[in-house]
Amino acid sequence: MYEVILSTKARKQLRKLPQAVAGRIVFALERARIRPEQHFERLVGEDLHKLRVGDYRVIAEIVHKQLHILVFEIDHRKRIYKKL
Repeated sequence: MYEVILSTKARKQLRKLPQAVAGRIVFALERARIRPEQHFERLVGEDLHKLRVGDYRVIAEIVHKQLHILVFEIDHRKRIYKKL
């Protein structure tokens, strides 16, 4: 099973979200720990992946050798892709 590691920035972004949305994101990340390839989509032209949770997106890197999911960004879909 993969380990989910949140960056400091992702942790802050998660805390600022409404509690219901944050709970859904945490639940989606927990589900993705078993088989991340089923839940995450690869971003075009990047080594990063995205996880869709309603109108929010989680940008992460999946490290298969170490069994880690490194979460970098969590934000609304309107804003998240402008940051990349």
